[in-house]
Amino acid sequence: MGQRSLHQASVDQFQRAADLIEISDTYRNILSHPKNEIIVNFPVWVGSGELKIFTGYRIQHSNVLGPFKGGLRFHPDVDLDEVKALAAWMTFKTALVGIPFGGAKGGVTIDPREYSKDDMRKIVRKFTHALGSNIGPNHDIPAPDVGTNSQTMDWIMDTYANITSPGQRQSVKGVVTGKSIECGGSSGREEATGRGVLYSLRHWLGETGGRLDELSVSIQGFGNVGSHFARLAVEAGCKIVAVADHTATLINEDGIDIEKLRDWTAQNPGIIGFGGATEADTEELFSLPVDVFVPAALENQITKERAEKMSCRLVIEAANGPTTPEGEKVLAEKGIEIAPDILANAGGVIVSYFEWLQNKSSRAWSAEDIDRRFKDLVWKAHDNVVDVRKNLDCSRRDAAYVVALRRLTSVYERRGIFP
Repeated sequence: MGQRSLHQASVDQFQRAADLIEISDTYRNILSHPKNEIIVNFPVWVGSGELKIFTGYRIQHSNVLGPFKGGLRFHPDVDLDEVKALAAWMTFKTALVGIPFGGAKGGVTIDPREYSKDDMRKIVRKFTHALGSNIGPNHDIPAPDVGTNSQTMDWIMDTYANITSPGQRQSVKGVVTGKSIECGGSSGREEATGRGVLYSLRHWLGETGGRLDELSVSIQGFGNVGSHFARLAVEAGCKIVAVADHTATLINEDGIDIEKLRDWTAQNPGIIGFGGATEADTEELFSLPVDVFVPAALENQITKERAEKMSCRLVIEAANGPTTPEGEKVLAEKGIEIAPDILANAGGVIVSYFEWLQNKSSRAWSAEDIDRRFKDLVWKAHDNVVDVRKNLDCSRRDAAYVVALRRLTSVYERRGIFP
């Protein structure tokens, strides 16, 4: 049996919600395919003196609600199928939270850990040059994702500015979001996705009762999203009893000192070797009894077999597509709630929207102003999902897709299909 198509899984998810509200085949067909698929193969002389050919992708799924929007992933497993799925999820995510963006995603098939900073700078700049006018501040706006960060975005912005006419160079900072503050980034952007995950947890507690300081939490993935969520969750009173990344799984049922772990990973390539917890087998992460499990790594992590071991009350999908369809079915049978990815991890694109607005108006908003606007959008999206779920008696994921589909199809109906 071949590997399951991640893109087909993403299509199946929205089709299930489309059945609930009887969306026409016209809109189903449109949303089942990306609008544009851009693949570039570009040569770079790396520090070893070798000329290497890299493959990069930019998949533009939909722009009916606004410019294409989505991250750039630098990872060895990046391929066309994965990026198509991620781009589709972005379309539904931006529609769900009510911001005027479409969906896109991109990446390069590469392991950044194998290259020096100078090599990465050249690779990023050459990839940006290869994409050329396929991105732009009013057309397609990349952002960080797995394997990329604010430095990557700064290089992209600078490269794009330098291939733009001189008179326009100061007006194109919004070609990417997630930049450093010095280069036009927004306050709160780095921790935005993790903060949104915490708001998902707070909203669920408001629905079900309970307190943050009563919860035990496990986290898979300790990159930008997982580490920021962990810090914020501990500050709010949660106890983080397990953390895993690509190097190790750590368990401390009395609670892991997250600040010390963050300090450790700032100086080391992963959590392995940290002295404040016991190293365990990867599979123990899924069988550990906790209140909340937060997958913040890659897709397809909660399989049927792993779901059968789990005994948490809530899974918050901080990563994109972390639960397989078979795993989701098992969780549902066990009564384990899922806060779906397009809702739970939408914080990043919300603050990206704020960064884009600030760039367009040449202004910088205060952290307090951003947090107020951020919470309003996140909370409203969660409220809308809860309302639909009650009305249709469906899962939280299906309700999230229904909210997004209603917005998308409403615009298609009013605009029509050209010509």
